[in-house]
Amino acid sequence: MGVRDEPSGPAAEAADPAQPPALRAVLASRRYRRLLALCVVVGVPIALVCFGFVGLQHELQHAVWRELPEALGFDRAPWWWPLPTLLLAGLVLAPVVTRMPGGGGHLPVNGLGGAPLGPDALPGVLIAALATLPLGVVLGPEAPLMAVGSGLALLAARAARRALALRAERRASSSASASSPGGPGGPGGGGDGAPLGPQESTLLATAGSTAAISTILGGPVAAAVLVVEGAGLAGGRLVVLLLPCLLASAAGAVVFTGFGHWTGLSIGALKLPTVPPDVNPDAGDFLWGVPLAALIALAVAAARWLGRRTAWSTRRNTALRTVAYGLAVGVCLAAYALLTGRSPEEAALSGQETLGRLAAQPHDWSVLALLALVLCKGLAWALCLGAMRGGPIFPGVLIGAALGIACSGLPGLGTTPALALGIAAATAALTGLPLTSAVLAVLLLGADASEQMPLIVTASVVAFMTAQLATRPAARGDGP
Repeated sequence: MGVRDEPSGPAAEAADPAQPPALRAVLASRRYRRLLALCVVVGVPIALVCFGFVGLQHELQHAVWRELPEALGFDRAPWWWPLPTLLLAGLVLAPVVTRMPGGGGHLPVNGLGGAPLGPDALPGVLIAALATLPLGVVLGPEAPLMAVGSGLALLAARAARRALALRAERRASSSASASSPGGPGGPGGGGDGAPLGPQESTLLATAGSTAAISTILGGPVAAAVLVVEGAGLAGGRLVVLLLPCLLASAAGAVVFTGFGHWTGLSIGALKLPTVPPDVNPDAGDFLWGVPLAALIALAVAAARWLGRRTAWSTRRNTALRTVAYGLAVGVCLAAYALLTGRSPEEAALSGQETLGRLAAQPHDWSVLALLALVLCKGLAWALCLGAMRGGPIFPGVLIGAALGIACSGLPGLGTTPALALGIAAATAALTGLPLTSAVLAVLLLGADASEQMPLIVTASVVAFMTAQLATRPAARGDGP
C-alpha cells in the first residue's frame, strides 16, 4: 500500500474503495485467495522464528541479570552492574549501526517502523536485538520482531516471484502464445498466475510483521487493530489489507502459544498475571484521571523530544556517541539502584517482568521508589530511543503504569483505575493510536477491564490529544 506504481488486476482495483465491484472482484479472485493462503503459510514459520528469538532473548537476559551475578557471589545484580553491561551494549551496537545493511533496524524514537526492512537487513536486526537487549537496553522486542516478520515475508515473496517466473518461462518455451508480454500467463500480465506486484509484496510484508507482533501483544486482535488504525485506510481497501493480516497473525499466535506450552519456555508476552482488586471507577477516578492522563502524555512527549535530540546528535561520530549513550543509560539505571536500594534490573530492560510485579504487588513500591523508577527509567528510555535499537512501547507502558500507581494515593483515585489509565495514556501518547491503546489496556487487565473501559477510553483520548498538541512544534525542528 502507498506504492505509486500500482499493478494491474485485482490489486489495482482495490486501490479505489469507492468502486463498488472492487472488493467483490478482489475477494473472488484466485490471485487474492492465493495471497491469503501464502499469508497463513508464512505466518507459521515466522511464528517459529519469533519463538526462538524471544526464547533466546529471555534466556540471555536471565543469564546476564540473574545467573551471572549469582555465580559471582551476589544475591542480585549490584547497583554498578548496568555500567559494564550497557557499555558493552554500546560497543556491540556501534559497528552494527555504522556498517551493516539496515543499521540494525529503525530508530525507536520514530515508532514501530516506516518502510518494511528487506531480508538484507535481517542479520543486523537480529545481532542488534539479541546482543544488546539482554544487556539492559531500555527497549522492547516488538520492533525487531516486526522487522523480522516483514523481512521473512518479503523473502517468501521473493521466492514465490522466482517460482512463478520460472513456471512462466516453462510455459513460454512450450507454447508460442504464452510468450506474449501481455498474455494472461506471461511474466508481464496481470492474471492470477502473475508474480506478486509491489502492493502485494508490501501487503505480505505487513502481514508478516503483524504475525510477529501478535505473539507479544496478547494475540491477533490487538495486532489487527494496530494495523487498521496505523494504516489510515477505509472501505474495501481496508478489508483487503486486514484479512491477510488477521490470518497470518492468528496462525502465528497459535503456533507461538502452542510452542510455549509444549516446551515450557517463557515467550515474553506483555501480560499481567494478576492485578489489584477490581474497583469500579467513580467520579474521583475521572476527576484525577483526566489531568493524570495529560501528565503522563507530557512525560512521554518529553522523553520522545529527548530521544529525537539524541538521535540528531548521533548523526555525527555515530560509533563513539552510541557507546557514550550506552554508558549514560547504565548511569541512569545505577542511579535508580542507589536511590532506592532496589535491583537495577527493575529499571533496565523492556519492563515486561517489572510491570507484572508492579501490577500484582503495587504496594511493595513506595511512592519515592515509583517516582525514581519513572525518572531514571524514563531518562534511560529517552536516550535509548535515539541511540539504541529495539521497540519503544513496552518501557513506556511501565513508566505510565508506575506514574499512575504513584498517584493512586490521591484521595478518590483507586489503584486499579490508576494502573489502567496509566497503561492506556502512555501507550496512546507514544504510538498516536488511541484505539489500539485502549484495546491493549483492556487485554492486559483481562476480566477486570470491563468496569475500567470508560476510564481507559477517556485516558487514551486525553493522552492522544495532549501528546499531539505537545509534540507538534518539536517534531519540526528536533527530529532526525
